[in-house]
Amino acid sequence: MQHLVRNALIEVIRGILLNFENEFSPQSSCRVVQCQMAERSLEHRQRDIYETHKHRAYAVAYYMVGNEIEADKVTQGTFIRAFRQAEEPDGHCVDCSLVSELRERMPLDEQTLPAQPEPGMTIGGRNVRRTDMEEALRELPPNERMIFLLRDVEGYDADRVAALLELPRQQVERTLFSARIRMRTALAKIQRPAAAA
Repeated sequence: MQHLVRNALIEVIRGILLNFENEFSPQSSCRVVQCQMAERSLEHRQRDIYETHKHRAYAVAYYMVGNEIEADKVTQGTFIRAFRQAEEPDGHCVDCSLVSELRERMPLDEQTLPAQPEPGMTIGGRNVRRTDMEEALRELPPNERMIFLLRDVEGYDADRVAALLELPRQQVERTLFSARIRMRTALAKIQRPAAAA
C-alpha cells in the first residue's frame, strides 16, 4: 500500500515538475526577459525623445502663448499628440504636433497686413536685452511670431517652416520680413525711453 502511494506521489511530482519545466523553460524565460527588455528599451527611447525635444517645444510654446502654465499645457499636449501619432516620433512629428496644439489656441493662419519700415527707427547698434526681445516678440501677430521663432530663433530653414506650417515658401519669407520690421520698430520704441534716461 505504501508502495502504491509513493508511486502515485512520485507521478504527481513528475507531472508538476514537467508542467513547471514547460512553463518556465529557459526558452520561455528568455522570451519573457526579451519582452521586458523591449518594453524597457522602448520606454527609454521614448524618454530620450521627450528629453531631446521638450526644451525646444516648451520655449516655442512659451513665446507663443506668453505664460508658463499655458506653455506647460501646450507642451504636454504636444507630446501626447506626438506619441499617439508614432511610437517613436521624430523631430518633425513633434514640431507638427506643436503647431497643431498652437493652432487650437490661437489664430496662426490669420494673415495680417505686412509691416512697413518707419524712417529713422533704429535700435542704435546696441545689444538688445532679453527682456526687451521678449516684450517686442509679444507685439507680433501670432503668425509672424511663429515664423520669427522658427526661422530666427530655432534656425529652421524657410522650406522646413513652409512645410511645417503648410504655407508657400514665399509667404514664409514675406511674413518673416514683416516680423523683423515689427521687431525692430518695437525694440526701437522700447529702447528709446531707456536711452533718454
